[in-house]
Amino acid sequence: MAVPINIEDLLHKRKIESTRIEFKTGWNPDKIYRTICAFANDFDNIGGGYIVVGVQEEENTGIAKRPVTGVPIEELDKIQRDMIGFNHKIDPFYLPRIDVQEVDEKYVLLIWVPAGVNRPYNVRERVTANNQSPCKWYVRSGTNTIEAKGEVLDELREMANRTPFDERGNESIEITDISRALVLDYLQTVNSRLVADFEKLSLSELLSQMDLLVGPVERQLVKNVAAMMFCKNPAKFFPTTQVDIVIFPEGCIKDPNNMIEVPKIVGPVPDMIKQALDYIKTNVIKKRIIKQKDKAESIVFFNYPYQAIEEAVVNALYHRDYQEREPVEITIEPDKISILSYVGPDRSISIDAIHKAERLKSRRYRNRRLGDYLKELQLSEGRGTGIPTIQDELRRNGSGPAVIETNEERSYFLIEIPCREGFGDKVLIGNDFISADDDKINDKINDKIKSVLLKISEFGIAKRKDLHEAIKISMPTIDRILKQLISEDLNLIEYQGSRKTGGYILTEKGKAFVESLKK
Repeated sequence: MAVPINIEDLLHKRKIESTRIEFKTGWNPDKIYRTICAFANDFDNIGGGYIVVGVQEEENTGIAKRPVTGVPIEELDKIQRDMIGFNHKIDPFYLPRIDVQEVDEKYVLLIWVPAGVNRPYNVRERVTANNQSPCKWYVRSGTNTIEAKGEVLDELREMANRTPFDERGNESIEITDISRALVLDYLQTVNSRLVADFEKLSLSELLSQMDLLVGPVERQLVKNVAAMMFCKNPAKFFPTTQVDIVIFPEGCIKDPNNMIEVPKIVGPVPDMIKQALDYIKTNVIKKRIIKQKDKAESIVFFNYPYQAIEEAVVNALYHRDYQEREPVEITIEPDKISILSYVGPDRSISIDAIHKAERLKSRRYRNRRLGDYLKELQLSEGRGTGIPTIQDELRRNGSGPAVIETNEERSYFLIEIPCREGFGDKVLIGNDFISADDDKINDKINDKIKSVLLKISEFGIAKRKDLHEAIKISMPTIDRILKQLISEDLNLIEYQGSRKTGGYILTEKGKAFVESLKK
């Protein structure tokens, strides 16, 4: 069964937290099944984990030592047969997903262990022994598997009925509500092996292999996260799933009647994130360059650093309660951007930590699986890193710190990101805020875009897929860059030829700009 994640991402510990990946040099079923049990129990609600057998870990970096050790091909069939029996030694019964993949001309066994829906699980201390071996509960502590005892075991048992909302089955969602095209786009973006079998599998089989179905075969339910990610209109199941952007050019207190309402943003969660960020990046974020006397370097800063806004928007849509009939609200004023979502942070986060607004680390995640998807799509850095990233980016930009607000009931979460000093008392919409003597094109070109332009120049004519493979930038990012470069505003590239055989080429303006980059 193909696993919907790229093996190289696991070997390099990219996209998935290192605490959720364990390398095993060889097949040791007793130890491996304790780890399977621990990942299935998912004590920290981080989404289970992955075990890669046939891989040795490098001491200094923690990533896989290459070339991999591998598992002899003649042993793989026996291991998989043995696992059928070992799975019955987990109580309640649990079935990990397994996949054999070729790496460095050898074979490794990849075991995917999603968080179980019937936790807590226990397993025989020695699955290779007879049934007299005692049953024990296991959890993960950092990168280690330990036996759950005392208060830890008590809390593990209490978690039995606390399945995160996005992992729950939903009787209202039908298989036909899930877009096959959106599933394919995701699998291609993360370079999943499931792409190779995509046309052969029914949508139901695809969702099953992606662990997006729950329940007995005769009545399987689609998980909520499947609709959040792969339904064109998730608001059908989660009313008011949308982003509202409102702009007060003079401020909501100074002139509340003067406001601009942006058309509501709807669609799958990744699309809402991208649409909201694209609007803010294009219409709100401004750059200022101040040339210093007697110094070659100019002072460059923004009204809002993009990555701070990106983290705040992603966090709002990741952590919001999709059962609440309230949108994510983004309010833009001259002195700040406010992002409001419902409900508030988990009670495991103290009020003091919220007021400090430095790091909010929760033991329980409302939508843990959704967070995995956003990280795989490179829309989120990882759990617990959002607020530190926001504050770091603001400090680097010379801005004041973000402020977080909630109430005792934790019914909402509000983050206010301040505008950096030096940007007037009005919100500027659609105009560049740069020095008059600065090059307009250079102001809009970042390193990734320059890489795309240079690669198109090298190819002569380039397809999206060629650029994606050559530059190692995600396909959605490639699409956004191409859209920007082909726009009337820049007009640096154009599409030539038919949809099947054509590709992107540089315009005369684009050729001149690339030549200037090479100098």
